[in-house]
Amino acid sequence: AVNTSIRISTLMALIVAICASLIIARSLVKPAQQMSVAAQRIADGHYAERVELPKDLEHSQFDEWQDFAYQFNLMAESLEETETMRMQLLGDVTHEMRTPLTTIKGYMEALMDGVVDADPATYHRIYKEADRLQHLVTDLQELSRAEANAIPLELQPITPQELVDATYHRLFLQYEEKGVALEMDVAEDLPMVIVDRQRLEQVLTNLAGNALNYTPEGGKVVISAAVQKEQVLFSVSDNGIGIAEEHLKHIFDRFYRVDKSRARKSGGSGIGLTIAKSLVEMHGGKIAVRSQGEGKGSTFSFTIPVA
Repeated sequence: AVNTSIRISTLMALIVAICASLIIARSLVKPAQQMSVAAQRIADGHYAERVELPKDLEHSQFDEWQDFAYQFNLMAESLEETETMRMQLLGDVTHEMRTPLTTIKGYMEALMDGVVDADPATYHRIYKEADRLQHLVTDLQELSRAEANAIPLELQPITPQELVDATYHRLFLQYEEKGVALEMDVAEDLPMVIVDRQRLEQVLTNLAGNALNYTPEGGKVVISAAVQKEQVLFSVSDNGIGIAEEHLKHIFDRFYRVDKSRARKSGGSGIGLTIAKSLVEMHGGKIAVRSQGEGKGSTFSFTIPVA
């Protein structure tokens, strides 16, 4: 009787174990298969694909699968965003190049048809459009190198005062011509920074140049530098047209323009701030922008670690 009971108990335990193993295995294999299918669809270019965890695994002991699915969806979302940005970049580059090329083609056709006189003024306009196209190509090349950290930095110790002075003297005449006041506010005895002088001056010049474009006559722009913990904080503040809150998070995106209708003549290629952001980050710093809203000015600032 004892032996019979043991045999029956062992058989029943084995059956229960097999059933439980099948149920658990199925519960584990099913989400893995879903992720495999989703991964294949993403590899085929369907970046909107997402995975969902079966309801029977929710709030269960299989939290690792939930975390795995969550991380998988984050990866898919990041890939989808990257692809969207890539497509947008191609569209933006095409649009930016189309305008000067169309203008050049129009002038050349007019010259061939005799509609426009072949005088120096006409050639000058064609040259300006070609020069604008060349600047765009140069900026794109610079952006590509900056985002890939492929720009060699010639680091040297320098005082923040020197950087601010160089930017001030480079743009002073342009400010004076437009009737906008340009001021410096540099704290005394600032620690030195080890940077690529040319690149940091490029960043400050870009920020101060943008401030000039968006500050009306009679306005004021201040270039400042001060210590913030173990960093030097450079800022360019203006009392110009300001930036609406919904635009702040996109201000450093490629080709992003707050005012879509403004002339590209004053706005440049639209990637200057993106390049500035990459250059600052290459120096171990961070760049930011703040504004109280339209008509209330704006402040662009970035930090550089002290030497």
